[in-house]
Amino acid sequence: MRIEQLQYVAAVTQYGSLRRASEHMHLSQPALSESLTKLEKELGVVLLDRRRSGTTISAAGRDLMQNIVDVLDAAERLRAAAGDQLAALRVVRIGTVNAGTSTLLLPVLEAFQVDFPGVSVEIRTLQTDQIHQDLLDGALDLGIINLLDGDDVAPELAAIELLRGSPVAVLPTGHPLAEQEQVTVEELRAERFVAMRSGYLMHRFAHRLFGTELPAEWHSTDGAEMGKVMVADGLGITVLPDYSVLGDPLERAGLITTRPIAGDRTVVRLSLQHRRQRVVSEAVKGLVAGFRRQAAVLSVPEGPLRSTR
Repeated sequence: MRIEQLQYVAAVTQYGSLRRASEHMHLSQPALSESLTKLEKELGVVLLDRRRSGTTISAAGRDLMQNIVDVLDAAERLRAAAGDQLAALRVVRIGTVNAGTSTLLLPVLEAFQVDFPGVSVEIRTLQTDQIHQDLLDGALDLGIINLLDGDDVAPELAAIELLRGSPVAVLPTGHPLAEQEQVTVEELRAERFVAMRSGYLMHRFAHRLFGTELPAEWHSTDGAEMGKVMVADGLGITVLPDYSVLGDPLERAGLITTRPIAGDRTVVRLSLQHRRQRVVSEAVKGLVAGFRRQAAVLSVPEGPLRSTR
């Protein structure tokens, strides 16, 4: 039995198929299959469920995963203790829609790199549907998405509410509407609007807000970060969750500001999601705990953000 064979079992479990595991591990599928077949013979257990539609981890393999992860973690600690930091390197993959990046995600990563110096974090900016699919496929460990009230979470995914807020109008600080306490839908409709592209929650919210009478001038972009930059440069105004703007560097620098939308009572939630019934590494557990701690800081009245939770 070799450590890499146990890593192969963990990879098939994480990525959901032999093909995906071989691609992510840069190993040919026949070589990966042969190595696992040898491990099966040694253990006397069928680890792979081989079907015409593809090869996945078997029920017996999933039952052994906690033991396998324990061995891999022990080997990692041994390598780290021996000073082999390169061998101890692991990667945690996070998919995000770019909400709360500055106030939530970045502080969590700053603390994480101190607690888990041997672990690399890969952040992917994706649309919600892609994050869901990659979580189900095992290509992501964690996903950060926005939800409107009534949005369902896939039964295969577990969701942790991090922040709760409201959609707000995002304006250049010197804009005339910024002098008002709130902004009406009619006033928003009359402005050049910066919308999120189809596939983002705020695209759906904008269509709900404006109905069939959309703003006459309409730009669109991928993600909140570019939307805020476009607003700061005077290219238009947009609507985003308040927790996506408050504390942002552009807001702190006085380049953009927010105003409530008159009459709107929509609630937006920032959700941390992961796949159910899968073995979770200590690094992923550490990230989840970090997100919970930082969300609690942001949610208190005297914190950088106020939550309505």
